[in-house]
Formats: sequence, structure tokens, C-alpha cells
Amino acid sequence: MYKLVALYHRPMTLSHAPICAISLRALFDDQHRASRVQVEVPLALRRDRLLRIRALLQTHGSALAQAVQADFGVRSPQLTEIADLFVLRTMLSSTLKALPKWIKPVRVHTPIYLQPSRAYLARQPLGVVGVVSPWNYPIQLSLGPAITALAAGNRVMLKPSELTPQTSTLLGELIGRAFAQDELCVVQGEGENPAEFAAEFASLPFDHLFFTGSTAVGRKVAAAAAANLTPTTLELGGKSPCLIDPSCELREAALKIAHGKLLNAGQTCIAPDYVLLPRGREAAFADAFARAVAQLFPTISGNPDYAAIISPHHYERLQTLLEQAEGEGARLQVVNPEGDGVASAKSRDRASRQMAPVLVFGAASHSRLLQEEIFGPILPVVLYDTLDEAIEYINTRPRPLALYWFGTDEVSRNQVLARTVSGGVTVNDTLMHIAHENLPFGGVGESGWGAYHGETGFLRLTLQKPVLVQSSWARGDLFYPPYGKRFDQIMGILKRLI
Repeated sequence: MYKLVALYHRPMTLSHAPICAISLRALFDDQHRASRVQVEVPLALRRDRLLRIRALLQTHGSALAQAVQADFGVRSPQLTEIADLFVLRTMLSSTLKALPKWIKPVRVHTPIYLQPSRAYLARQPLGVVGVVSPWNYPIQLSLGPAITALAAGNRVMLKPSELTPQTSTLLGELIGRAFAQDELCVVQGEGENPAEFAAEFASLPFDHLFFTGSTAVGRKVAAAAAANLTPTTLELGGKSPCLIDPSCELREAALKIAHGKLLNAGQTCIAPDYVLLPRGREAAFADAFARAVAQLFPTISGNPDYAAIISPHHYERLQTLLEQAEGEGARLQVVNPEGDGVASAKSRDRASRQMAPVLVFGAASHSRLLQEEIFGPILPVVLYDTLDEAIEYINTRPRPLALYWFGTDEVSRNQVLARTVSGGVTVNDTLMHIAHENLPFGGVGESGWGAYHGETGFLRLTLQKPVLVQSSWARGDLFYPPYGKRFDQIMGILKRLI
């Protein structure tokens, strides 16, 4: 059996606790038992747990950013600050402000046939929430779901990615200093098979399992959870389109598309995965995109603001996608402001893994590049002639996690919004809908199910228990058998009233 290393001690102490190897199931049982003993979790304790995470970020944010940089090889601490730490700080701030309101029972209207009883929804913790987080934003996507779960009064077991070992280890140490193991803990497998450990984790009978990652792995997580009837939230990915309307001014749009695509070198679940472009504007878009890249990243190689591809395996996967697309007749346009071929589409720079952006024109519809989520700085451009054609292209594919529309024609925009379905939309920009804390974030269909952020996330990880309090004046006996004339008269009156 796999083991885990859990550093833990009570939050009031400052010294490090001893390292203790315990089984994954034993740790779950510890949290499960605690969640059943303390069903009611008061506001003060929920706030205290959130404030401990805030203090952790304030004190150790720089160290965490350095760990992320070490895991990627090249990724500036400033990128982690804006994409991981700042997002968590805003989430904590808004959650702490709204939490007193969120936890209150919600009165619901009672229909006439049940009056004078009263009814409400009691908001209770689910119990133990498992969180499986990815490597691309390893702090935000680990602690974001944990913050939501703790706000809802749950206990949390967090399994971070094995591809960011330094970040995962540091998170485990810091959380172990701030939380008891039956509140919040980080687990990492000691074995050499991460997939086996992840499967064991997903097979635990959590009260809810939260997974962020690829669609392929999401299917496996959902299957493992189903054996225990564990409800899941799956934040996946997919082919998020960027639709450029004929009314769009390309220069400003290209800058925003380049930023959304190249943030973290394209290793973002809601990055634009391909562009739908009006036919005849290829050269203009390519020029505008190249100018935008040069503005954002004057250099590629050695530029700390331009993140490396996470691993040699992922780097080679991207190179293979390009080679296959080119072999099938696609035209590749490497966008390298340095103009020296460094990190080009043909390079094998395994040392830095900084891969220059590549525009791909004319990719075959069946190519892997247009079928699989790219997760890198490659941007296929798909041409269209009419808006109906563009909408049909989107709708004949799995529903995306995000959709982006650029233009000034409101009629066209409203057509796209009404006739397509996606997890979220940003109009005339990219990524920004995820930054709005009061908008739910989640997928639909193959891009995931369930959503979090704001009250939506709180309710996702909360049991809204219906409660009816019967009145001493109630006459429910009017509906009891034996049925007769009086019953028929009462039902006749109610039919007219409802």
C-alpha cells in the first residue's frame, strides 16, 4: 500500500511536528470521524481557518513563488503573484466578507396547502472534501478549492500534482504547521507510481471530490468516485474558441488574445485553444499577433516572464503536434521576436523548454491539433465565411470550458451568446471572467461539471438541508383517509387556488 508523509501539529504551536508515515485510509478516517463528531462548524472557526491560510500566503508567498519557479525551470515570481497568490487573496477577502450571510438559514415560501407551517434551508457542511489539484497553477488551484471547502465548514484532504514536487512539498510543510491533520492536510505518495496513488486517493469515500485537470483523467476520477456514490466537481479543459467578428479591430484584439494564450506559455485551462477568423484576414491577424507577442515578450529564450513548458514529456508532445500538423499540410508561422530561431517550432531545446509561439494555418480538421486540448503556445487559426459557419463549427464539437468573442457588432455578439454553450464567456478580452469572484467558474459536458467561486462554490460544497416546521394549528388531518365528500370539497378549493 502507498503511504503518505504528513507533517502536522496543532496550529497554536510554532515548532515543527515530527514526520509520521500513516496510511491514506487512516488519515481519511481521522477526518471523517472529526467531521461526524463536530457536525456544526461555527462561523468563528471557519473564519479562523481562512485567516490561517491568509497568514500563510502573507508570510510565505515569496517562498511559494520561488518553489513554483524551481518546478517550472523558468517562471517569474511575478507571474505566480498575479495568477496564483493575488487570485487567492481576492478569494479570501470576498469569502470572509460574505461568509456571515452565506451560512445563515434561508427562509423559503410555504405553499398555501401547507400553511401555517414554515420552512427553511439549513446550510451544513458535507463532511470531508478531497481535492486533486494540477500543476499549471499549483498554488491557486490547490488552495482555491480548499478555501471554498473550509468556508463551507468541511475538512479537506489535498493531493497536489507530482509534476511540481517542490511546491507540493512546501505547501505540505506550511499547511502542516498551520492546521491539524483532521482539518486540512496535504498528501503525497511515497511510491514510484503517481497514477496508482491518485487512483487510491480518488477511491476514498469522500463526501465530495473536487478535481482539476484533463478530461481524460477526469473520466477516471469520476469512475472511481462513482463506486462510493461520491459527488464530484470536475474542472476540466477542452478546445476553447476565440471567435473574431468581421467588426473586430485586430490590433487590440490580438494583444488580448496573445496575453490569454501565452500566459504561463499557454498552460492554462481557459487559454484560447484556436481562433475562428474571417477568411481573408490571415495576414493582418498574423502581423497583429506578432506585434502583440513582441510587446509582451521582447525575448523568448531566458525571459523569466515567459514560462517554460512544465516537463520534457509535455514539450515533446507539443513538438509532435506541430510535426503532425505540418506533415498533413498545415503552414506553421513561428512568432519569435528575437528572430534567431531559438525555441522555434523545430527546436529541441530541452534545457530551457521555452517554446516560441506558433500560429498554425490550414490544419486538417482531423488533426490532433484541432482535436486535442493543446496546453501550450500553439494557436491554430480556422477560417470561416459566415457567422452561421463559425457557430456550427463550435457546436459540432464538445462544449468548451470558455468562449471568447471580439468585435463591435452587438447583433452578431448576441447571436453567438444565444446559440453556443460554454462554461463561461469573456467578450472583447480573454480569461477575465475567471477573475470575477461573483461569477461561477466551471465547465459543461466534456469540459467538466459543477462550478465554484463565490457563493456558487460555497453552495456546491454545502448541504442545503430542507426543514419544515409544522404549526400546532396545522390541519393535515384533512388529507387523511378515509376519503369522502369533505376531502373532495377541500381538493376542489385547492385546485382553484393553486
